[in-house]
Amino acid sequence: MKQAVDFTLKNQDGEEVKLSSFKGKNIVLYFYPKDNTSGCTKEAQEFSQYKDEFEKENCVILGVSKDSVKSHKNFVEKKELSIALLSDENLDVIKSYGAWGKKKMYGKEYEGVIRSTFLIDKNFNIIKEWRKVRVKGHVKDVLASVKKLNEKN
Repeated sequence: MKQAVDFTLKNQDGEEVKLSSFKGKNIVLYFYPKDNTSGCTKEAQEFSQYKDEFEKENCVILGVSKDSVKSHKNFVEKKELSIALLSDENLDVIKSYGAWGKKKMYGKEYEGVIRSTFLIDKNFNIIKEWRKVRVKGHVKDVLASVKKLNEKN
């Protein structure tokens, strides 16, 4: 079983968030391409909408993109998000989770953030990975996996 890579990144309020500070909790760590784009907005809004459900399952949600702290703050305020968004402008964490790579849009190839989600258990084991995520239905799928994880433990 793979261990989650520990990191410290700043959230939308400029506060440092360290992954290992969530010991004893399940963690949904998701990587997304860009603040204020349609798919990323829908995903962030759905995670925010189900945040209480995740919290009932002793689970915290962390979203990561290469956008700046300021961009995250604007995104959170504009879309009334309730989840933590972390800024990884250097791409260190994004790359360490394999969420950076070749993408195609309108026939053009380029490098960017690949929408990916990781479910991490209380001992920092990566329990499940979703790669090249399609937003529709994704948050409910992740929530179901969190519930299943808690039934086992």
